[in-house]
Amino acid sequence: MNEDIEQIALDVHAHLVPIYSELLAGIDGVDWLADTGQLVVDGHTIGIKKLFQPEQLLAWMDEHKIAQAWISIPPPLYRQQISEEQAGPWFSYLNDGLDRICVAYPGRLVPLYHLPLEHPALAIDIARKRVGAGNCGFSVAAGGHEGIVYSDAVLEPLWELLDSRSCFVFMHPGHCCDGRLSVFYLENLVGNPHETTVAVSHLIFGGVCERHPLIRFCLAHGGGTMALIAGRLQQGFDTSRPGVNTALECPREALHRFRVDCVLHDADALALAAAVFGEEHVLFGSDWPFPMGLLRPHAQLAHVGVSLRHRIFVSNADDLVE
Repeated sequence: MNEDIEQIALDVHAHLVPIYSELLAGIDGVDWLADTGQLVVDGHTIGIKKLFQPEQLLAWMDEHKIAQAWISIPPPLYRQQISEEQAGPWFSYLNDGLDRICVAYPGRLVPLYHLPLEHPALAIDIARKRVGAGNCGFSVAAGGHEGIVYSDAVLEPLWELLDSRSCFVFMHPGHCCDGRLSVFYLENLVGNPHETTVAVSHLIFGGVCERHPLIRFCLAHGGGTMALIAGRLQQGFDTSRPGVNTALECPREALHRFRVDCVLHDADALALAAAVFGEEHVLFGSDWPFPMGLLRPHAQLAHVGVSLRHRIFVSNADDLVE
């Protein structure tokens, strides 16, 4: 461990994939290739081996003085196209698997249980059971499926439940529905921030975050492009554009209800996110172990002129989930 670097209290954006071969054998569409250390999900091969190795995450945390990480499953595991009948056992396996991983590393790793919003009844059932067991950290996909509309009334019972326990809800984009982005890695580079921005816009203009102010929504990748277009949303509100309910709180106020991680790779973008969402709402996230993340957090943030001494990067878990 480098004793000269600042400690980071919490990483809200780290990914792991639970691998328990005896249980995976009974799940359709998923194959664990033990010989090569790869997971095949619906024909897509996941080859980043560190995703399957919690000890590698702990070693990386120790190297960079990160006290705790909240772990969620990565987008290739969302499987938003499968039926609710298939999704039930799949997400039961994943969420239980995250539990098993975290039990082995008490105090260091904490699970964010995935809620498949494309199946609202299932998502509510999962949330109810986890909340009933005293858990209050979850992850959800920001779009990626035509059935996921964050302002849809069908999700209202879920928001009510999560609000009742002041839950932390990490929103991470998955599949992008725009076929034009299938080249040049644009589905990730452009599609990911776009999907997050669409989801947040529905939460704001649908009044979801105003009705359920105790939900701690946290947005991956600095909130997508939302900080950049915040003024545009506000102008649409101020000029009563068609379909905009001006009886709700304005977008500028609503955006202060959200938290975002710091995975933006640009000092000006990070400063804008802090200005729009509030400095105290910009949290450290690494996106470990993906190349688009902050795998060398101190060096990468210092490169864009950001000091880890600032309070926004030493957020304590107790400040986020009571």
